[in-house]
Amino acid sequence: MQTNHYITSFCHIKNQTVSLNNAVVYQDKTADTFTSFIKGAYKSLNTSYSKFFKMDSLSKLAFLAADVLLQNEHLNIEEENNIAVVLSNRASSLDTDRAHQNAIQNKNDYFPSPAVFVYTLPNICIGEISIKYKLYSENSFFIFDSFNAQHLFDYSNSLLASKKAKSVLCGWVDFDKNHYEAFLYLVSETSSNIKHNKNNINTLYNT
Repeated sequence: MQTNHYITSFCHIKNQTVSLNNAVVYQDKTADTFTSFIKGAYKSLNTSYSKFFKMDSLSKLAFLAADVLLQNEHLNIEEENNIAVVLSNRASSLDTDRAHQNAIQNKNDYFPSPAVFVYTLPNICIGEISIKYKLYSENSFFIFDSFNAQHLFDYSNSLLASKKAKSVLCGWVDFDKNHYEAFLYLVSETSSNIKHNKNNINTLYNT
């Protein structure tokens, strides 16, 4: 399917590194855990969100990647932004599900922490992003065995063609047992040198 949509910016978080449009914006190769890495990245990148350290690891990962990318777009966070969100991963919210199950098993009665339970759905991370940037357009979270560029391409094009959003924040955010990977990109009709197609999505993902 031919479209007039373009990828205007993209962000990676993996291997103790945060990059925006292939330029490293934060790196800490000494961080031996996700927690220490994401804490350092949050402080270094001037991320501001009061609930950040209350979130689970998947939400921290998705939120930070989105924040780096959307800050680069110079959005007015005091106004509604017509950006849809389409995310995906392999592990769903499994890491938090384990923590929730452990909390149940370690108590005599069923009184697990509500602070953990609230993140036992993967799409909660979309809510956190939407709150900060006032995103009220459509959003979806999909689970695949591996990164699925074709689905992201088709779904985002459908949202843009039907005028349900002016831009779409798409990508992959996966967290499981301290293994983490995020790749987000923004697609719209704004012209750039990266055409929105399956080949380019895969190329950027594998960069």
